[in-house]
Amino acid sequence: MKVHPCTLMSDHNIEKDTVQQTMAQSPISGHPQAKRTSRTNRWILGLFPVALLAGISVLFLRNDPTAQFRAAFPPVEELTIERVSFPEAGIMRVHVVNGGPESVTIAQVLVDDAYWQFKIDRDPTVPRLNSATLELNYPWVEGEPHLISLITSTGLTFEYEVAVATESPRLNAQYLTIFGLLGLYAGVVPVLLGLLWYPFLRRIDRKWVHFYLSLTLGLLAFLLFDTFEHTLEASAMVAEGFEAVGLIALGILGAVVGLRAIGQLGRDKSAPTSGLTIAYMIAIGIGLHNLGEGLAIGAAYALGEIALGSFLVIGFALHNTTEGLAIVAPIADKRPALWNFIAMGMIAGLPTILGAWAGGFSYSPITATFFLALGAGAILQVIIEVSKLVQRSWPKGLFTPLNAMGLIIGMVIMYVTALMVTA
Repeated sequence: MKVHPCTLMSDHNIEKDTVQQTMAQSPISGHPQAKRTSRTNRWILGLFPVALLAGISVLFLRNDPTAQFRAAFPPVEELTIERVSFPEAGIMRVHVVNGGPESVTIAQVLVDDAYWQFKIDRDPTVPRLNSATLELNYPWVEGEPHLISLITSTGLTFEYEVAVATESPRLNAQYLTIFGLLGLYAGVVPVLLGLLWYPFLRRIDRKWVHFYLSLTLGLLAFLLFDTFEHTLEASAMVAEGFEAVGLIALGILGAVVGLRAIGQLGRDKSAPTSGLTIAYMIAIGIGLHNLGEGLAIGAAYALGEIALGSFLVIGFALHNTTEGLAIVAPIADKRPALWNFIAMGMIAGLPTILGAWAGGFSYSPITATFFLALGAGAILQVIIEVSKLVQRSWPKGLFTPLNAMGLIIGMVIMYVTALMVTA
Protein backbone atom coordinates (compact mmCIF):
# COMPACT_ATOMS: atom_id res chain seq x y z
CA MET A 1 0.00 0.00 0.00
CA LYS A 2 1.46 3.37 -0.98
CA VAL A 3 1.10 6.47 1.15
CA HIS A 4 1.03 9.80 -0.61
CA PRO A 5 3.83 12.18 0.52
CA CYS A 6 1.30 14.97 1.13
CA THR A 7 -0.47 12.72 3.59
CA LEU A 8 2.79 12.16 5.54
CA MET A 9 3.50 15.89 5.66
CA SER A 10 -0.05 16.57 6.78
CA ASP A 11 0.23 13.99 9.58
CA HIS A 12 3.60 15.48 10.64
CA ASN A 13 2.13 18.98 10.83
CA ILE A 14 -0.81 17.71 12.88
CA GLU A 15 1.57 16.01 15.35
CA LYS A 16 3.70 19.17 15.58
CA ASP A 17 0.63 21.33 16.27
CA THR A 18 -0.53 18.84 18.91
CA VAL A 19 2.86 18.96 20.71
CA GLN A 20 2.90 22.77 20.62
CA GLN A 21 -0.62 22.92 22.05
CA THR A 22 0.33 20.45 24.79
CA MET A 23 3.43 22.51 25.66
CA ALA A 24 1.32 25.66 25.74
CA GLN A 25 -1.10 24.00 28.16
CA SER A 26 1.72 22.53 30.33
CA PRO A 27 2.26 24.21 33.73
CA ILE A 28 6.01 24.40 32.98
CA SER A 29 5.46 26.50 29.85
CA GLY A 30 6.86 29.67 31.48
CA HIS A 31 3.94 30.78 33.63
CA PRO A 32 5.32 32.77 36.63
CA GLN A 33 3.32 30.73 39.12
CA ALA A 34 4.62 27.50 37.60
CA LYS A 35 8.22 28.76 37.82
CA ARG A 36 7.82 29.70 41.49
CA THR A 37 6.34 26.28 42.24
CA SER A 38 9.19 24.54 40.46
CA ARG A 39 11.79 26.63 42.35
CA THR A 40 10.10 25.89 45.68
CA ASN A 41 10.11 22.18 44.94
CA ARG A 42 13.83 22.29 44.18
CA TRP A 43 14.58 24.03 47.49
CA ILE A 44 12.45 21.50 49.37
CA LEU A 45 14.33 18.62 47.76
CA GLY A 46 17.67 20.29 48.54
CA LEU A 47 16.85 21.09 52.18
CA PHE A 48 15.16 17.77 52.97
CA PRO A 49 18.42 15.88 53.76
CA VAL A 50 19.59 18.79 55.93
CA ALA A 51 16.33 18.82 57.91
CA LEU A 52 16.48 15.05 58.28
CA LEU A 53 20.07 15.23 59.57
CA ALA A 54 19.11 17.96 62.07
CA GLY A 55 16.21 15.85 63.35
CA ILE A 56 18.41 12.79 63.78
CA SER A 57 21.02 14.87 65.64
CA VAL A 58 18.41 16.26 68.06
CA LEU A 59 17.06 12.76 68.66
CA PHE A 60 20.56 11.46 69.37
CA LEU A 61 21.32 14.27 71.84
CA ARG A 62 18.07 13.73 73.74
CA ASN A 63 18.62 9.98 73.96
CA ASP A 64 22.42 9.85 74.03
CA PRO A 65 23.38 6.16 74.17
CA THR A 66 26.96 7.05 75.17
CA ALA A 67 25.92 8.84 78.36
CA GLN A 68 26.30 5.75 80.58
CA PHE A 69 29.81 5.14 79.22
CA ARG A 70 30.92 8.75 79.68
CA ALA A 71 29.65 8.74 83.26
CA ALA A 72 32.28 6.15 84.13
CA PHE A 73 35.17 8.36 82.91
CA PRO A 74 36.39 11.80 84.05
CA PRO A 75 35.38 14.74 81.83
CA VAL A 76 37.71 15.82 79.05
CA GLU A 77 38.78 19.40 79.85
CA GLU A 78 40.92 21.75 77.80
CA LEU A 79 41.70 25.36 78.72
CA THR A 80 44.05 27.58 76.71
CA ILE A 81 45.52 30.75 78.22
CA GLU A 82 45.86 32.98 75.16
CA ARG A 83 47.60 35.89 76.88
CA VAL A 84 48.13 37.66 80.19
CA SER A 85 47.85 41.45 80.27
CA PHE A 86 48.86 44.01 82.89
CA PRO A 87 46.55 47.03 82.46
CA GLU A 88 47.93 48.86 85.53
CA ALA A 89 50.08 48.35 88.60
CA GLY A 90 48.71 45.62 90.86
CA ILE A 91 46.22 44.29 88.26
CA MET A 92 46.68 41.14 86.19
CA ARG A 93 44.22 39.85 83.59
CA VAL A 94 44.24 36.30 82.28
CA HIS A 95 42.48 35.69 78.95
CA VAL A 96 41.38 32.06 78.53
CA VAL A 97 39.39 30.07 75.98
CA ASN A 98 37.77 26.67 76.34
CA GLY A 99 38.76 24.59 73.32
CA GLY A 100 37.70 21.25 74.77
CA PRO A 101 34.57 19.16 74.13
CA GLU A 102 32.91 20.01 77.48
CA SER A 103 32.32 22.97 79.79
CA VAL A 104 35.11 23.73 82.27
CA THR A 105 34.71 25.26 85.73
CA ILE A 106 37.65 27.37 86.95
CA ALA A 107 37.93 26.77 90.69
CA GLN A 108 41.28 28.27 91.75
CA VAL A 109 44.15 30.38 90.45
CA LEU A 110 47.80 30.20 91.45
CA VAL A 111 50.38 32.87 90.68
CA ASP A 112 53.98 31.90 91.40
CA ASP A 113 52.77 28.92 93.50
CA ALA A 114 50.50 31.10 95.68
CA TYR A 115 46.68 30.96 95.65
CA TRP A 116 44.97 34.21 94.70
CA GLN A 117 41.36 35.32 94.66
CA PHE A 118 40.04 36.30 91.27
CA LYS A 119 37.08 37.90 89.56
CA ILE A 120 35.72 36.60 86.26
CA ASP A 121 33.70 38.46 83.65
CA ARG A 122 31.23 35.59 83.39
CA ASP A 123 30.16 32.46 85.24
CA PRO A 124 33.20 30.39 86.40
CA THR A 125 31.91 27.56 84.20
CA VAL A 126 33.13 28.36 80.69
CA PRO A 127 31.15 26.63 77.91
CA ARG A 128 32.85 24.96 74.96
CA LEU A 129 34.42 27.37 72.41
CA ASN A 130 33.79 30.33 74.74
CA SER A 131 36.27 32.70 76.33
CA ALA A 132 36.59 34.38 79.71
CA THR A 133 38.79 36.99 81.37
CA LEU A 134 40.03 36.60 84.94
CA GLU A 135 41.19 39.63 86.92
CA LEU A 136 43.53 39.36 89.90
CA ASN A 137 44.76 41.97 92.35
CA TYR A 138 48.37 40.84 92.22
CA PRO A 139 51.49 42.95 92.95
CA TRP A 140 53.31 42.04 89.76
CA VAL A 141 56.85 43.30 89.29
CA GLU A 142 57.95 45.17 86.17
CA GLY A 143 60.39 43.07 84.14
CA GLU A 144 59.95 39.91 86.25
CA PRO A 145 58.61 36.53 85.03
CA HIS A 146 55.42 35.08 86.50
CA LEU A 147 53.81 31.63 86.36
CA ILE A 148 50.00 31.45 86.27
CA SER A 149 48.19 28.17 86.95
CA LEU A 150 44.45 27.59 86.56
CA ILE A 151 42.90 24.71 88.53
CA THR A 152 39.54 23.34 87.41
CA SER A 153 36.82 21.82 89.58
CA THR A 154 38.12 18.34 88.68
CA GLY A 155 41.67 19.16 89.76
CA LEU A 156 43.26 19.57 86.30
CA THR A 157 45.90 22.30 86.04
CA PHE A 158 46.67 24.56 83.04
CA GLU A 159 49.79 26.76 83.16
CA TYR A 160 51.10 29.83 81.36
CA GLU A 161 54.43 31.56 81.87
CA VAL A 162 54.88 35.30 81.44
CA ALA A 163 58.47 35.85 80.36
CA VAL A 164 58.53 39.58 81.16
CA ALA A 165 55.79 41.45 83.02
CA THR A 166 55.24 44.91 81.57
CA GLU A 167 52.32 47.31 81.52
CA SER A 168 50.06 46.57 78.56
CA PRO A 169 49.37 49.26 75.96
CA ARG A 170 46.13 51.20 76.39
CA LEU A 171 43.90 52.20 73.53
CA ASN A 172 44.76 55.90 73.50
CA ALA A 173 46.39 58.46 71.23
CA GLN A 174 49.88 57.79 72.58
CA TYR A 175 49.93 54.07 71.82
CA LEU A 176 48.01 54.48 68.57
CA THR A 177 50.77 56.84 67.44
CA ILE A 178 53.56 54.52 68.63
CA PHE A 179 52.18 51.48 66.83
CA GLY A 180 51.28 53.58 63.79
CA LEU A 181 54.82 54.92 63.49
CA LEU A 182 56.28 51.45 63.99
CA GLY A 183 54.13 50.10 61.15
CA LEU A 184 54.98 53.14 59.03
CA TYR A 185 58.75 52.74 59.42
CA ALA A 186 58.74 48.94 59.25
CA GLY A 187 56.22 48.48 56.41
CA VAL A 188 54.99 51.50 54.46
CA VAL A 189 58.20 53.50 53.99
CA PRO A 190 60.42 50.52 52.99
CA VAL A 191 57.92 49.29 50.39
CA LEU A 192 57.61 52.78 48.87
CA LEU A 193 61.40 53.07 48.77
CA GLY A 194 61.58 49.72 46.99
CA LEU A 195 59.21 51.00 44.29
CA LEU A 196 61.87 53.58 43.37
CA TRP A 197 63.78 50.81 41.58
CA TYR A 198 61.28 51.09 38.74
CA PRO A 199 63.26 53.72 36.69
CA PHE A 200 66.37 51.55 37.01
CA LEU A 201 64.52 48.47 35.74
CA ARG A 202 63.20 50.48 32.79
CA ARG A 203 66.73 51.18 31.57
CA ILE A 204 68.40 47.79 31.75
CA ASP A 205 68.69 45.07 29.11
CA ARG A 206 65.85 42.56 28.74
CA LYS A 207 67.89 39.63 30.04
CA TRP A 208 68.56 41.58 33.25
CA VAL A 209 64.85 42.33 33.62
CA HIS A 210 64.30 38.58 33.71
CA PHE A 211 67.17 38.26 36.16
CA TYR A 212 65.32 40.62 38.49
CA LEU A 213 62.06 38.78 37.91
CA SER A 214 63.84 35.60 38.99
CA LEU A 215 65.28 37.49 41.95
CA THR A 216 61.69 38.45 42.79
CA LEU A 217 60.79 34.77 42.82
CA GLY A 218 63.61 34.19 45.30
CA LEU A 219 62.34 37.00 47.53
CA LEU A 220 58.81 35.61 47.43
CA ALA A 221 59.95 32.03 48.03
CA PHE A 222 61.74 33.12 51.20
CA LEU A 223 58.68 35.10 52.27
CA LEU A 224 56.52 32.01 51.73
CA PHE A 225 58.58 29.84 54.08
CA ASP A 226 58.99 32.69 56.56
CA THR A 227 55.23 33.30 56.66
CA PHE A 228 54.45 29.61 57.00
CA GLU A 229 56.87 29.35 59.94
CA HIS A 230 55.11 32.25 61.69
CA THR A 231 51.78 30.60 60.91
CA LEU A 232 52.83 27.40 62.65
CA GLU A 233 54.12 29.36 65.65
CA ALA A 234 50.82 31.21 66.01
CA SER A 235 48.79 28.03 65.50
CA ALA A 236 50.53 26.39 68.46
CA MET A 237 48.61 28.80 70.73
CA VAL A 238 45.20 28.15 69.14
CA ALA A 239 42.77 26.24 71.36
CA GLU A 240 42.29 22.68 70.14
CA GLY A 241 38.57 23.09 69.53
CA PHE A 242 39.15 25.82 66.96
CA GLU A 243 41.09 23.46 64.65
CA ALA A 244 44.28 25.34 63.78
CA VAL A 245 44.87 23.05 60.79
CA GLY A 246 41.46 24.01 59.41
CA LEU A 247 42.23 27.72 59.87
CA ILE A 248 45.51 27.29 57.98
CA ALA A 249 43.82 25.37 55.16
CA LEU A 250 41.05 27.97 54.87
CA GLY A 251 43.55 30.80 54.78
CA ILE A 252 45.92 29.28 52.21
CA LEU A 253 43.25 27.93 49.85
CA GLY A 254 41.09 31.03 50.27
CA ALA A 255 43.97 33.29 49.25
CA VAL A 256 44.93 31.14 46.26
CA VAL A 257 41.35 30.93 44.96
CA GLY A 258 40.65 34.59 45.73
CA LEU A 259 43.73 35.89 43.92
CA ARG A 260 43.02 33.67 40.93
CA ALA A 261 39.51 35.11 40.77
CA ILE A 262 40.86 38.68 41.04
CA GLY A 263 43.29 37.95 38.21
CA GLN A 264 40.39 36.88 35.96
CA LEU A 265 38.40 40.09 36.46
CA GLY A 266 37.95 42.22 33.37
CA ARG A 267 40.05 40.14 30.97
CA ASP A 268 39.71 37.38 28.43
CA LYS A 269 40.19 34.06 30.22
CA SER A 270 42.29 32.76 27.33
CA ALA A 271 44.66 35.75 27.53
CA PRO A 272 47.71 35.63 29.83
CA THR A 273 47.71 37.65 33.05
CA SER A 274 49.13 41.12 32.46
CA GLY A 275 52.25 42.40 34.23
CA LEU A 276 50.27 45.14 36.01
CA THR A 277 47.76 42.60 37.33
CA ILE A 278 50.62 40.44 38.62
CA ALA A 279 52.18 43.51 40.27
CA TYR A 280 48.91 44.19 42.11
CA MET A 281 48.70 40.53 43.11
CA ILE A 282 52.23 40.75 44.53
CA ALA A 283 51.22 43.89 46.44
CA ILE A 284 48.19 42.08 47.90
CA GLY A 285 50.29 39.06 48.85
CA ILE A 286 52.95 41.21 50.51
CA GLY A 287 50.22 43.24 52.23
CA LEU A 288 48.76 40.09 53.80
CA HIS A 289 52.26 39.02 54.82
CA ASN A 290 52.90 42.42 56.38
CA LEU A 291 49.57 42.25 58.22
CA GLY A 292 50.78 39.10 59.96
CA GLU A 293 54.16 40.71 60.54
CA GLY A 294 52.45 43.72 62.13
CA LEU A 295 50.41 41.41 64.38
CA ALA A 296 53.60 39.77 65.60
CA ILE A 297 55.33 43.14 66.16
CA GLY A 298 52.40 44.57 68.11
CA ALA A 299 51.98 41.46 70.25
CA ALA A 300 55.70 41.23 71.01
CA TYR A 301 55.76 44.90 72.03
CA ALA A 302 52.72 44.45 74.28
CA LEU A 303 54.31 41.41 75.96
CA GLY A 304 57.65 43.13 76.47
CA GLU A 305 59.48 40.63 74.25
CA ILE A 306 60.92 43.03 71.67
CA ALA A 307 63.65 45.64 71.84
CA LEU A 308 62.41 48.71 69.99
CA GLY A 309 65.76 50.17 69.08
CA SER A 310 66.83 51.97 65.94
CA PHE A 311 68.71 48.82 64.85
CA LEU A 312 65.42 46.88 64.81
CA VAL A 313 63.65 49.51 62.71
CA ILE A 314 66.58 49.60 60.27
CA GLY A 315 66.48 45.81 60.06
CA PHE A 316 62.78 45.79 59.16
CA ALA A 317 63.35 48.58 56.65
CA LEU A 318 66.10 46.67 54.83
CA HIS A 319 64.07 43.47 54.92
CA ASN A 320 60.93 45.07 53.49
CA THR A 321 62.54 47.38 50.92
CA THR A 322 63.20 44.37 48.71
CA GLU A 323 59.43 43.77 48.66
CA GLY A 324 59.02 46.99 46.67
CA LEU A 325 61.44 45.63 44.08
CA ALA A 326 59.30 42.49 43.85
CA ILE A 327 56.24 44.61 43.06
CA VAL A 328 57.73 46.67 40.21
CA ALA A 329 59.74 43.89 38.52
CA PRO A 330 56.73 42.54 36.50
CA ILE A 331 56.01 46.01 35.06
CA ALA A 332 59.56 46.93 34.06
CA ASP A 333 58.50 47.06 30.39
CA LYS A 334 55.24 48.94 31.09
CA ARG A 335 54.38 52.58 31.75
CA PRO A 336 51.57 52.51 34.33
CA ALA A 337 50.18 55.75 35.73
CA LEU A 338 51.73 57.19 38.90
CA TRP A 339 48.65 56.46 40.98
CA ASN A 340 49.22 52.73 40.40
CA PHE A 341 52.53 52.90 42.26
CA ILE A 342 50.94 54.78 45.15
CA ALA A 343 48.06 52.32 45.31
CA MET A 344 50.35 49.27 45.25
CA GLY A 345 52.61 50.79 47.91
CA MET A 346 49.64 51.41 50.20
CA ILE A 347 48.19 47.94 49.59
CA ALA A 348 51.51 46.34 50.52
CA GLY A 349 52.54 48.64 53.36
CA LEU A 350 49.48 49.88 55.27
CA PRO A 351 48.50 46.42 56.62
CA THR A 352 51.65 46.57 58.77
CA ILE A 353 50.11 49.46 60.72
CA LEU A 354 46.74 47.70 61.03
CA GLY A 355 48.48 44.54 62.22
CA ALA A 356 50.55 46.43 64.79
CA TRP A 357 47.40 48.03 66.22
CA ALA A 358 45.54 44.72 66.37
CA GLY A 359 48.48 42.83 67.86
CA GLY A 360 49.27 45.48 70.43
CA PHE A 361 45.77 45.98 71.78
CA SER A 362 43.99 42.64 71.35
CA TYR A 363 46.23 39.87 70.04
CA SER A 364 44.39 36.65 69.20
CA PRO A 365 46.20 33.45 68.09
CA ILE A 366 43.11 32.46 66.08
CA THR A 367 43.09 35.70 64.08
CA ALA A 368 46.87 35.70 63.70
CA THR A 369 46.92 32.12 62.41
CA PHE A 370 44.21 32.80 59.84
CA PHE A 371 45.73 36.01 58.47
CA LEU A 372 49.23 34.55 58.36
CA ALA A 373 47.85 31.59 56.42
CA LEU A 374 46.14 34.05 54.05
CA GLY A 375 49.50 35.70 53.49
CA ALA A 376 51.18 32.35 52.78
CA GLY A 377 48.48 31.39 50.28
CA ALA A 378 48.65 34.76 48.55
CA ILE A 379 52.42 34.57 48.18
CA LEU A 380 52.15 31.02 46.83
CA GLN A 381 49.72 32.13 44.12
CA VAL A 382 51.92 35.12 43.26
CA ILE A 383 54.93 32.82 42.86
CA ILE A 384 52.92 30.73 40.39
CA GLU A 385 51.92 33.82 38.36
CA VAL A 386 55.44 35.31 38.29
CA SER A 387 56.84 31.94 37.19
CA LYS A 388 54.34 31.87 34.32
CA LEU A 389 55.32 35.43 33.38
CA VAL A 390 59.02 34.54 33.20
CA GLN A 391 58.38 31.38 31.20
CA ARG A 392 56.07 33.22 28.80
CA SER A 393 58.24 36.28 28.18
CA TRP A 394 61.66 34.61 28.15
CA PRO A 395 61.98 31.67 25.71
CA LYS A 396 65.13 30.37 27.41
CA GLY A 397 63.10 29.56 30.51
CA LEU A 398 63.36 30.23 34.21
CA PHE A 399 66.41 28.12 34.97
CA THR A 400 69.03 29.65 32.73
CA PRO A 401 72.30 30.26 34.61
CA LEU A 402 71.55 33.98 35.00
CA ASN A 403 67.94 33.48 36.11
CA ALA A 404 68.86 30.67 38.49
CA MET A 405 71.47 32.96 40.01
CA GLY A 406 68.81 35.65 40.47
CA LEU A 407 66.54 33.16 42.23
CA ILE A 408 69.26 32.17 44.68
CA ILE A 409 70.43 35.75 45.26
CA GLY A 410 66.84 36.78 46.06
CA MET A 411 66.59 34.17 48.81
CA VAL A 412 70.04 35.08 50.16
CA ILE A 413 69.09 38.78 50.32
CA MET A 414 65.96 38.02 52.31
CA TYR A 415 67.88 35.72 54.64
CA VAL A 416 70.62 38.26 55.34
CA THR A 417 68.16 41.11 55.96
CA ALA A 418 66.04 38.83 58.14
CA LEU A 419 69.06 38.31 60.41
CA MET A 420 68.92 42.00 61.24
CA VAL A 421 65.35 41.71 62.54
CA THR A 422 65.93 40.53 66.11
CA ALA A 423 63.00 40.14 68.46
